[in-house]
Amino acid sequence: MEVMNDDLAALAARIDRTNELLTRMLAEVAKTPSTHAIFVDAGYLYAAAGRLVTGTEDRRAFDLDAEGLIEALIDRARTIFADSRLLRVYWYDGARRRIHTAEQQSIAELPDVKVRLGNLNANNQQKGVDSLIRTDLESLARHRAISDAALLGGDEDLVSAVEAAQGYGARVHLWGIEAPEGRNQAEPLLWEVDSQRTLDLDFFKPYVSRRTAPAFEPVGASRPTREEVRFVGAQIAAKWLVARGRESLVELLPGHPYLPGSVDQDLLVEAEGILQYSLRGQADLRRALRDGFWGHVQAQY
Repeated sequence: MEVMNDDLAALAARIDRTNELLTRMLAEVAKTPSTHAIFVDAGYLYAAAGRLVTGTEDRRAFDLDAEGLIEALIDRARTIFADSRLLRVYWYDGARRRIHTAEQQSIAELPDVKVRLGNLNANNQQKGVDSLIRTDLESLARHRAISDAALLGGDEDLVSAVEAAQGYGARVHLWGIEAPEGRNQAEPLLWEVDSQRTLDLDFFKPYVSRRTAPAFEPVGASRPTREEVRFVGAQIAAKWLVARGRESLVELLPGHPYLPGSVDQDLLVEAEGILQYSLRGQADLRRALRDGFWGHVQAQY
């Protein structure tokens, strides 16, 4: 009888140790932040957003503020994946001989953005982009680098990329662009993903515009320096502090170095009015503007 009691006591002790170990493991898992990444098929983006806002898919007919749009996508992801951190934005596009265009180079220089290039054939069709997306999605999911993937695309060839990532436990969320008529995403892709969201006309309007002469570049206007633009950013921050109150600006601090899309657009428009110069497509000056804005805001808190 005494031997049986000793065995039961030893078993109970082992169970307690096992439970303690499991509790510690669960606590460590709970402390590990979730991570998400955004995957953008630029071919789909330009075609669908161009048609939605300007009525054409021809890239030569409109301007896309890629920097502003990327920040808006990051801001949207921050809202959806509230308890998750951003790994980076992957931007997939085509280029002849995989040599960056000036626009692609400016996008590649943005913080937290990785540009991947496939080829463009003689008909300006992308080749190899879907396989790049699959490689990245599968690799990141396999190494547990991401728990969630936001995929902005519509091609049926992306189904295999979704399946590969899901096979390693990642959740894939498909983001689409509102279509004026019908659909612009393949049904098999819609069936395969874990969730779907559609970004509408109001989301893209601030970042897509028909190509015209810049509104704030009169003949002979000289390009402002980075310091001049930085000063304007600080000037606007000081003005907003008075007009909007400290509470409205302090709410922006957790998002540093990013601004919500609507706030960033307001900053851009006001700065262009002060400078009488367009900052669209000029990544270095846009960064200087935000640096000046953030520098003044952070100095107040």
